[in-house]
Amino acid sequence: MVGYGPEDNHFVAELTYNYGIGEYRLGNDFLGLTLVSSQAVSNAKKMGWPLKEVTTGIFEAEAPGGYKFYLEDKEQLKQDPVLKVTLGVSDLQKSVNYWSDLLGMKIYEKDEEKQRVLLGYADNQCKLELKTVGGPVDHGTAFGRIAFSCAKEELPNIEALMKKENQKILTPLVSLDTPGKATVQVIILADPDGHEICFVGDEAFRDLSKVDPNGDKLLDDAMAADNSDKWFAAQKMKKASA
Repeated sequence: MVGYGPEDNHFVAELTYNYGIGEYRLGNDFLGLTLVSSQAVSNAKKMGWPLKEVTTGIFEAEAPGGYKFYLEDKEQLKQDPVLKVTLGVSDLQKSVNYWSDLLGMKIYEKDEEKQRVLLGYADNQCKLELKTVGGPVDHGTAFGRIAFSCAKEELPNIEALMKKENQKILTPLVSLDTPGKATVQVIILADPDGHEICFVGDEAFRDLSKVDPNGDKLLDDAMAADNSDKWFAAQKMKKASA
């Protein structure tokens, strides 16, 4: 889990490494992550990372797996510098009805010409942008899910509403045990385009998601010991190309 601060008040991304998988086919479901950080732009330039200025002061960068990042060349926000996550949708109004009317998100911006809508649960949190892709949404082979925490007593209400509205529930409300840590309650839904949405009980999640002060070292040690170089060599592939 990587981000600019604790999950209590920051957006974080979960990166997963699956052994035996050399590459993923990307779809048009995840359209990018937007950050407000002149430092990120400066870091990319110093490292020689390819940047493309898509509009004045906004640069497009591509992660090793092909995911898009949009970096706004402005002073980093005091709160979370992750401004928004953009998902592709096939029918903008249908998706807005789902995310706003059913899931209770507030509409912050709506651009009919560009076929995009910006939604969120709070003014000071990362926003969700929905953007029409002009056809069916293709999740490729690498898609994940977006997650939100809420009071655990809200979870049964969310499940009941989805059942009442005949919406897809991928994982009914369930308690998940993590050895040595808190037991969390989750429910996983799917929106009209199949985007997976996880709601997790906040009280236990706060305990589960505490920042590990040794996180950087643990990750470095795990990557050094994973022996994945041998797998790539056996497949006659370069690890950097995965």
